[in-house]
Amino acid sequence: MLQWAVIFLVVAIIAGLFGLSGIAGAATNIAWILFLVGLVLAAIFFVRGRGTAP
Repeated sequence: MLQWAVIFLVVAIIAGLFGLSGIAGAATNIAWILFLVGLVLAAIFFVRGRGTAP
């Protein structure tokens, strides 16, 4: 999940360099959403722990 966030962030930076503000804004928003989802999932897995096998 975080890998996709980094990919979209790189796309946003490159699009921003070329002056494509619409694409850069959309890619930045997607990267931000994926980053937040990745953090929430990481927190959930951290709190749940590994547990014991049934």
